[in-house]
Amino acid sequence: MSGVPEWVHLPDLASRGVGGSVVWANDESFAERENLISRAEPVHRAGTFGHKGQVYDGWETRRRREPGDDAAVVRLGLPGVVRGVVVDTAFFTGNYPPFATVEATSAVGHPSPEELAGWEVVVPRSPLRGDRKHHFDVAVRRRFTHVRLIIHPDGGVARLRVHGEPVPDPGLLLPGAVDLAALENGAAVVGCSDMFYSSPNNLIAPGQAAVMGEGWETARRRDDGHDWVEVRLAGAGVVRLAELDTSHFKGNAPGWAAVRGRDARVAPDRWFDLLPRTRLQPDTRHRFRLDAAPEATHARLEVFPDGGMARLRLFGSLTDDGMSDLVRQYQVLTATSSS
Repeated sequence: MSGVPEWVHLPDLASRGVGGSVVWANDESFAERENLISRAEPVHRAGTFGHKGQVYDGWETRRRREPGDDAAVVRLGLPGVVRGVVVDTAFFTGNYPPFATVEATSAVGHPSPEELAGWEVVVPRSPLRGDRKHHFDVAVRRRFTHVRLIIHPDGGVARLRVHGEPVPDPGLLLPGAVDLAALENGAAVVGCSDMFYSSPNNLIAPGQAAVMGEGWETARRRDDGHDWVEVRLAGAGVVRLAELDTSHFKGNAPGWAAVRGRDARVAPDRWFDLLPRTRLQPDTRHRFRLDAAPEATHARLEVFPDGGMARLRLFGSLTDDGMSDLVRQYQVLTATSSS
């Protein structure tokens, strides 16, 4: 779509689907704060009234009769560097906020909302319009764990999307036993042949897919090719076990799949087999032990000829260099964070 920034293809760090939570809001008189981070797009049915009035798929506060602003705090499911924020006022027309500000902070451990401090503006006070998505670039390059949406002075917002790059805490990783392809461990999708039905980021998201739409699915191929996704691993490592999960994909699972690896440090263009082309079953978690795999920095899932996959897991160990890179990245991105 014209005018939509590239960062919208990055993972939504705030989504409930990756463990995000709206931990506080000063008011939710008309519609619940939890709607802000629903992974589904907002919907609306006119003339549906509950005890709070028209039912809205979003967060809506009361009409203010005194000075002040309303706010909601979101704990990111995937702490990381925020590249852009979407404030979506879908279906809010006469009741949207005229302005909004977004702040962010980084916290250690599991603080309560009252214990959060050091808020930094990442989206300055900006005008909003009704029933539309507003895209805001974020220039601050730091690791954040929480964001705060402030609306001036009140009203309704359907969704808050916080797109960016997850940055794991290396102190919580076991170098000898880690999912090298996990989004929450710092892996990222860097290439994809097709994302017609759903995002390839779903492949490496936390947890199990609850429905088909929470996986990655391509269009039907009418040529002799096949589809693929390339993942930059969390760090340089050795993959020892691959899990290819076709759960929920029944008439549209791939017939076969392969996983290939490469070490971009020494041979950027040379791919080698981690898992050779292997037959798959529909609606099945497939697990394959991999023996004597070389070190890799990237992996490529190839599906033949097309279809859908719920999750890709690549369990193994980080090399010393891989772990050192993660530690260095974390230190750089937290060194100047607000305390």
